[in-house]
Amino acid sequence: MSDINLERMRLLVKISQLYYEDGLNQQDIAQRFGISRPHVSRMLTSARSEGIVHISIKNPFSAEQEVERQLIKLFGIHDALVVNTSEADERSSYLQLGRTCAALLESVLKDQDIVGVMAGRAIASLGEELNYFPRTGLQLVPLVGGWGSEGADWHANSNVSKLAEKLKAKYWLLHAPAVVASPETKELLVNEPEISRVLQLAQRSSIAIVGIGQVSDKATIMESGYFSEEDLTSVQNGHAAANLCASFLDIQGNVIDFPAKNRMIGTTAPELRGIPNVIAIAGGLEKVQAITATLRGKWVDMLVTDLATAQAVIEFHKNN
Repeated sequence: MSDINLERMRLLVKISQLYYEDGLNQQDIAQRFGISRPHVSRMLTSARSEGIVHISIKNPFSAEQEVERQLIKLFGIHDALVVNTSEADERSSYLQLGRTCAALLESVLKDQDIVGVMAGRAIASLGEELNYFPRTGLQLVPLVGGWGSEGADWHANSNVSKLAEKLKAKYWLLHAPAVVASPETKELLVNEPEISRVLQLAQRSSIAIVGIGQVSDKATIMESGYFSEEDLTSVQNGHAAANLCASFLDIQGNVIDFPAKNRMIGTTAPELRGIPNVIAIAGGLEKVQAITATLRGKWVDMLVTDLATAQAVIEFHKNN
């Protein structure tokens, strides 16, 4: 190495030590050496490219993030957040998913956003874990009608009010059931001015927070009491694998036809396409097929789930 290059390296080492070890910022270093701040930035870049500086990140989440990358690559979603809940019971797992989604919302929610909110226990857990952060002009709106008295603490209206109270935001309620007795009843209700106004606002959402339901008697829509055994049998006979808002999907993620669709009040999966950012929060091995179907259909942009479920989804997708 020539003398001049040796001295250049000496300067790069000195500036790197001042920046990385002594904590001086680039402007401090620039003033100290009488050079411009952009020149300091270029020298720090050179120090990295020439191997003088090696940056390592201590990452306690490497296993989860590798699975996140696989989900993004396999399904083409914008992002995934995977958390390890292996030592948690069901409630603690829900709360962890809620906590992770709460941190995500702090990054993605903007002033003037309209946030569409779905029913479900995972979203109710988000409401428990969310802390206030300032945003102006936020509005929250339910994506489906109420799930009934059995699900009073986790149906869409309850989730909306809980999230809005935490965020000190304006919110709307949908005063209609998720499933009614007949298509005629649905027609009457959706044409009521207040109900119509809320449904239209839901379709204008800039962000949607949705759950993903499995197709079984343990699903949210069944436990609410509004979906009958006959309704469940009809969607199972139609090879439904997932319930997403007011729609059902087959294992490939296609929307299926089913008799009760003309009795359901709320946003359908195709209507979710008009919402720029759809965030799904769902976990549990019983939902592997439902999550896979939803991801295959590209109905959501971001997924928050647990590690065991994410790994099972990847395995199921590769082998089925």
